[in-house]
Amino acid sequence: MADVKRPGITLYTDGTPNGFKISIALEELGLPYKVEHVNISTNRQKEPWFLEINPNGRIPAITDTFADGKKIRLFESGSILQYLVEQYDSEHKISYPAGSREHYETNNWLFFQNAGLGPMQGQAHHFVRYAPEKIEYAINRYVNETRRLYGVLDKHLQTSQSGYLVGDHISIADITTIGWVIYAGWANVDIAEFPALKQWEEMMYARPGVKQGCDVPKPLKIKALLNDKDLMERKAQEGRKWIVQGMEEDKKK
Repeated sequence: MADVKRPGITLYTDGTPNGFKISIALEELGLPYKVEHVNISTNRQKEPWFLEINPNGRIPAITDTFADGKKIRLFESGSILQYLVEQYDSEHKISYPAGSREHYETNNWLFFQNAGLGPMQGQAHHFVRYAPEKIEYAINRYVNETRRLYGVLDKHLQTSQSGYLVGDHISIADITTIGWVIYAGWANVDIAEFPALKQWEEMMYARPGVKQGCDVPKPLKIKALLNDKDLMERKAQEGRKWIVQGMEEDKKK
């Protein structure tokens, strides 16, 4: 059998907390990859060609050349991170050996983010910034739960000797979480309330791989945005318009 040229990764993404996870992982691993900007504000993620890659119509997703020389598709950020580790991280740059205590602890925080922090903060973003009407109960529900989850992270990081979520180096536990914490202010959460988490965020963002990954497929501007209330409202209005439009289109299907 002829040698298979790997990797052949194409990343389908946009500048969101979930999208950053994969570009950061690829940068930290030093893997070559192509980028296809799936602009979610234009509903490109719902076009037939993309639904063949991710039937759920969400970013991020990747395609790659598998070991047998054929293409493989990966969707759901946690699944993609596990794939990249298993296929390309033999040196454990962003992981720990399978079966080790650190490996299982990494999975704990990977699922904590994917099943907890991401969905809760995502809903906080929606009701704080994008919902066409202000629903106080929903805002309080999701912002308070996001703050509670930040408290869990903060308390855990207070006991970390390395500053990372697991073990002595960066892992997919950190990578899956950093994009959401960077967006804390968009959910009306003050990161200064969580000093250990704030220190972790600063340490993470100082890494070239994290910084570069956050600028894929376009430069990250959330920090500047959070310092300009008028610009924040304009961006929220733009997002509100396409989100509501997308919901209406989904109802018709």
